[in-house]
Amino acid sequence: MSMVRDLMGVLEREKAEIGLFVTLAPPAQAMRGEAAKAGFYKSPTSPGGFPRLQILTVGGLLEGKEGPLYPDLSRGGLNFRKAKREEKMSEQKPLL
Repeated sequence: MSMVRDLMGVLEREKAEIGLFVTLAPPAQAMRGEAAKAGFYKSPTSPGGFPRLQILTVGGLLEGKEGPLYPDLSRGGLNFRKAKREEKMSEQKPLL
C-alpha cells in the first residue's frame, strides 16, 4: 500500500495526469482504496473520466484481460511533454 501512496506523490510532484502501478500479485482492497483517492482525469477530447492511478497485474496484462484506461490520443488535442531543444551547434571534428 505504501508503494501506491508513493506513486500518488509522484503523480502530484510531476503533475502527471495518469499513473500505472503494475504488480505481480492481485492488489489488496486497501491498495485499490488508496488508488481511488487519486481521483479521475477528465480529458478534453474524451467523454467521461479515467482513473488517475490505475492498478494492473502482470497476469491480466499478458492474458489481455486488463489494460490501461486513457483518452484516445489519435483524436489530437493532447500532447506529451517535450524535452528542451538544445540550440548550441557544435563543430564536428575530422575522423582521421
